[in-house]
Amino acid sequence: MTVRLNPYLHFDTSSRSALEFYQSVLGGTLQIMTFGDMGSTGPVPPPEGVMHGQLETEDGLVLMASDGDPERPTEAGGQVSVSISGDDSERIAGWFTALAEGGVVDVPFEKQMWGDHFGQVTDRFGIRWLLNAAG
Repeated sequence: MTVRLNPYLHFDTSSRSALEFYQSVLGGTLQIMTFGDMGSTGPVPPPEGVMHGQLETEDGLVLMASDGDPERPTEAGGQVSVSISGDDSERIAGWFTALAEGGVVDVPFEKQMWGDHFGQVTDRFGIRWLLNAAG
């Protein structure tokens, strides 16, 4: 049996923008299914709203997202962080820099006391990212 655990992010109405931004940072293939694709004529949820979006990268990362009901807003980020760890410090540093554009750097990406390079950033969509590069 194969099992995967994937982050699934919920936004009020910005899933498409967020997923397209993450694709520009991480690369990969983005698939988006709207409520309209499934026959919804709106207004709640609107037909152009994202019912399910999925980004799969060449590195094996999978990130999913959807839009919510505008009458029941969700708080982006909430109590969840997205963590990326690996051994390619240069590549992970590049992702950190790209995710920080328009966001807030909580912890600069730099060598830490445990020997790895680590940084924390809250992106422009309110999602907190933890990036760690071994060595």
